[in-house]
Order: sequence, then structure tokens, then C-alpha cells
Amino acid sequence: METDQNATETPVLEKVAPSEPEPPSHAGLEIRADRDELADGFARANRGVGSRASMPILQGVLCEASAGKLNITGSSLDVTVRVAVPVSVQSEGRCVIPGKLITDVLRKMPEGAITISSAEGAVEVSGQGSGEGGPKFTIRVMSVDDFPSLDEPNLEEAVTVSGKKLAAAISQVTVAASTDEARPILTGVQIESEEGGMRLVATDSYRLAVRDLPEVSLSGSGLVPARGLNELERTVGAEEVRVAIDERTAVFASDRGVLSLRLIDGTFPNYRQLLPDSHPNRMTFDRAQMLEALGRAIIVAEDHIPIKLKLTSTGARLSVQRQDVGGESELIAGDFEGPEEEIDVAFNPTYVKDGVAAIETDQVALEVVDGLKPGLIRGREPGGFQYLLMPVRV
Repeated sequence: METDQNATETPVLEKVAPSEPEPPSHAGLEIRADRDELADGFARANRGVGSRASMPILQGVLCEASAGKLNITGSSLDVTVRVAVPVSVQSEGRCVIPGKLITDVLRKMPEGAITISSAEGAVEVSGQGSGEGGPKFTIRVMSVDDFPSLDEPNLEEAVTVSGKKLAAAISQVTVAASTDEARPILTGVQIESEEGGMRLVATDSYRLAVRDLPEVSLSGSGLVPARGLNELERTVGAEEVRVAIDERTAVFASDRGVLSLRLIDGTFPNYRQLLPDSHPNRMTFDRAQMLEALGRAIIVAEDHIPIKLKLTSTGARLSVQRQDVGGESELIAGDFEGPEEEIDVAFNPTYVKDGVAAIETDQVALEVVDGLKPGLIRGREPGGFQYLLMPVRV
């Protein structure tokens, strides 16, 4: 009989329900847009989120619908990406959606129009289907109130740069930036004015990369995170990019969006004293041939056994020996100029390969003083890109 009573009576816990946590604060929105455009916008904004968010809310992207656009913002505080996607706005509003999740969802939706609408506590993503109903996802939203207030990009003193040239310059110098977070100053790229142009410099203390972009009159300067710079091409890269640097932030803007990077505090090393006025000995060789030879040598050397180069009038003899594996040796054709008959020098093979790969011309020059001083890798003609490399003593 007790069982029957419990089955017919309303439990006490249902009569007095416990208080539930308040749902995330947001204003409902509803938009409709093409799947590919939405997927691209969310994917680019999500690149600002980073893999290790300092706060849980930074795993989400802020979405704001108004005036025919969906503005999407992803940020790790150090890197912020703002993207605007043209949409049909049925209802203006804001919400914060988990960035990776919404990006993955949109990539799996069928082609065509997608509807995104938010109600209290969740967002619904609906696509077109062949049957009565298309696929539909319901995703819990995050609190808009918890999303950090971000400074608006300052582009008052921005200069316009060729997007292609800027992307190439960034890829050339960032290979020399350190990835050791214990040395934050060396994880950045120093961007500054140099004789009427813009200069990008990076070093990990074993190598130094310098790239000049002439006729770009940049007014500010600063130490910009290399990780953030590597996101420029994939987030806001375009034919023309506007660049501005103030006391705290470097901003890169195009018609695809805005990338804001918080500057690294600290003083960049005095690299100018490392660049010699001249190198008396110079070997010029074919870039593609050298890259192929380095690729073969690295099979033996991996990333820790130095490669030896003997520079002579007949070319460069490349060799590497590894006690537990064996060795590799070959002659690379080249033109040698200088007072010495031959010079022996050794380098980290990966560092040499990075420098040679960064050269944009078919011919590459290796300039050295002797086997104990830094060598300089650059294109056949001086100017543009310089890659200084410390030798290894063997």
C-alpha cells in the first residue's frame, strides 16, 4: 500500500523545487546566411581563441547581429580576431557560443542557407535537408556578461601595405623566433621603422632574421607575438592590409576583418651590432639544389647533428656524420668569391634549411668571415632579407 501512495502523491521535492542557477545573460538573435560564409567567418574568428584559454569564457566567440551583419569576435586577450559576415538579420542580439564546437557544426551542415537563432540558454543551428526536416543542433551558450571588454582597434595612423609582401615577410622572420615561453621577448617579432621603410626582426639567440619592406612609413614600433603574426594570412589576409602600432597593440585590418595583437613587454636585443658591415667570403649556389641536399643530409643529422660545409672554388662540399647511423656527403655546385682558398664551417642543419627556404630568389648567397663567426644567408642581390646564423664548433 505504501508503494501505491508514493505513486499517486506528488513528491515533496517537486512541490518545492530547488533554485536553479540563472541562465547565461544574453539577448536573443536570429540570422540566416550561406553555410560556407558562416563556416569561414567562425573558423577565422576562432583562430583568435588559442588552445589554452586563460578563462573558460575565452573558449567562446562573441556573436553580435545587427545591420545586416554578424560580427564574430574570438580572443585569447593576446590575440583577437574580429570578422563580419553578411547575413539576413531577423532579430538583433548577442550571444557567446563555444568557438570550436560551432565551427565544427557548420562544417558538417549541408550546403545552402543556415539559420542560427538563440533563445534563453541555448542557440539553435538549423540547415536544409532532403526530407521533412534538415539537421538541427542545439548548443548551450555562454554568458555574454563574462566575455571581456576589448579595446576597439586603433587605426588612426595606419599605413597600407601589400598583403602578399607582408605575409611573405612574416613567414621569413618568424622561423627565427623562439618558442620558449620562458623567454617571452624572444618569442616576438620587432616591427619598427628603418630608413623610410618598415623592418621586421626576430631571433632565438642562435639565428637572426631581418626583413625590410621599403617605402612603408610606419609611425609606431613594438614587439609583436610571432604566434599572432602567423595567424594574419589565415584570418584577415587580403590584397591590401592596414597596419598600425600604438603603445599596447599592433592592429592589422583588411576587408576580411581585424587582427589585434597585444605587444610583448620588454626590450628587444640590440641586434644591429650583430650585423657585420661585410663578409669577405661569399658562396653563391642554386636554392633548389641546396634545399634538396639539405633534405638528404637531415635524414642522417635529424635536428641535432651539425652539417659541415667546405667552401672552395669548385663548390660547397656538404657532409654529415652520425656515429650510430652513418653519414652522407655531396658536392653542391657554386661560385666562390673571397681572399681565402677554402673555408670550413658547420651549422645546425634545420637552421640552414629554414634560412635557405626563406629566400625568394633562385640563387642564394652564403657569406662568411671565417669558420668561427656568424654566417649570413640572403638572396643573390643585397637588401630585403638577411638571415644571420651562428656556426657550430666541431
